[in-house]
Amino acid sequence: MGSDASVYVVDDDDDVRTGLCRLLRSAGWDVLDFASAPAFLEAYDPERVSCLLLDVSMPEMTGPELHETLGERGIDIPVVFLTGKGDVGTSVRALKRGALDFLEKPVDAEVLLDAIGTAVERSREARAQRGQQDAAAERYAQLSAREREVMAHVIRGRLNKQIAYDMGIALKTVKVHRGRVMAKMQVRSVAELVRLCDRLGLRPA
Repeated sequence: MGSDASVYVVDDDDDVRTGLCRLLRSAGWDVLDFASAPAFLEAYDPERVSCLLLDVSMPEMTGPELHETLGERGIDIPVVFLTGKGDVGTSVRALKRGALDFLEKPVDAEVLLDAIGTAVERSREARAQRGQQDAAAERYAQLSAREREVMAHVIRGRLNKQIAYDMGIALKTVKVHRGRVMAKMQVRSVAELVRLCDRLGLRPA
């Protein structure tokens, strides 16, 4: 299952929660369970690969309310909902907000385990993407002001001669700055640089 992954189970029904935890642990998952949404929010660790198995109907804060709160706080954790009552409207709204699945109790063990596996894998992929994004942002921060200016021209598709004219600097200087940009951003082509800048939100004007 991977020692880096956790499954959070949030359900106010003690018997249901115990049964879910027993099933998940028997399948090899590291499980953390909570009887309420606030208790989960207090204990949630954003640094771990994880998913959330979430009951719909709970006092104090319902599952959909917790899901909405997670979105408002920018917490990106894959959510699998469990409900004792089939509610099409609730399920549609949850899926539109990004929930991975919406399952009815009593849930089939194989279906649940498949959903958990998919959710954890999505969390792992998202974490890897965030790591790549953070690394790219760090590389961009190492560029000098002039190198950033040259890069802005490069991702617009400007040629070295055009950049030299636009910036009022020597062609040789443009080539030097451009080489440093490619080296610091760790890209081998302009197309790769454009894709990287797009992921960082640095789109050409």
